[in-house]
Amino acid sequence: MKKYLILALALVFAVAFIGSALAVPPGKTLTFKSPMGKVVFSGKKHADAGKKCNDCHPKIFKMKKGADKITMKDIRAGKFCGTCHNGKIAFKTTNCKKCHVK
Repeated sequence: MKKYLILALALVFAVAFIGSALAVPPGKTLTFKSPMGKVVFSGKKHADAGKKCNDCHPKIFKMKKGADKITMKDIRAGKFCGTCHNGKIAFKTTNCKKCHVK
């Protein structure tokens, strides 16, 4: 019984470590391709705004890059980035150049 408990705890720690290893830490960025120009997600900017990784993951975004099919239609409907970027919590997504860089 003790072996199973130790094995279960080891598995929990391994899953927790792998999950945090996939996240974008405050000093890192992720770049996404878009027809309107690349979008750069800054972990630092979000951390500086008081956001934690688990504020968005996995509730709003999946943990793997590219796993979510994000569209501007969804964002403007309050999904994905639009959950916060609605003009109340964070800047509204009306200025394309704020996120999309050529």
